[in-house]
Amino acid sequence: MARLRGGTAKGAARPARTRWVLVTAVAAVPVLLLIWLVTAVVRSSAPDDTLGRGPREVSCARALEFGGARLPAGAHDTRCTVQSFQDTLYRAEFRMPRTAVRDWLERTYPQAGEPKTEFCAPESADLCLGVDFLAEAGDHAGEVPGAAHPGFGAAAARVSVEYEGPDTALVRFEAFDM
Repeated sequence: MARLRGGTAKGAARPARTRWVLVTAVAAVPVLLLIWLVTAVVRSSAPDDTLGRGPREVSCARALEFGGARLPAGAHDTRCTVQSFQDTLYRAEFRMPRTAVRDWLERTYPQAGEPKTEFCAPESADLCLGVDFLAEAGDHAGEVPGAAHPGFGAAAARVSVEYEGPDTALVRFEAFDM
């Protein structure tokens, strides 16, 4: 038999190395099963909207409440979603009487000032309003008179309005935390 450095036979080193690979693989199986089990338990006990899945439908009352608002009278064609992982984003889209938009915004966010008519996103918006609830001095969420309840959760809300005709406005509402 041919000898290698160190005085061992050529085939002698292989079985020892193969044995360690086999021992390592067998030891890794319980660890991987434990990781899988912990992941399964966490996924089954977590609420659906905290797992980083795509947007899912929610009630519009819940979506608007998160941003301190309520669905206005006369709202129709409502569609609301939530998407969440580390941050939470609620979106609401609905139509309402055009003549009631400014009144609804003023009642909901009286401290926000006048809605803007320029530099809105999306560009097709005729009117927009942005409200930040958090400030360096603390959480101002409870100070919003239009809030469904104090401390409603959002750090900011954005509203954009597109006038679809003389009677109807399409409202897009977003509320999110940071």
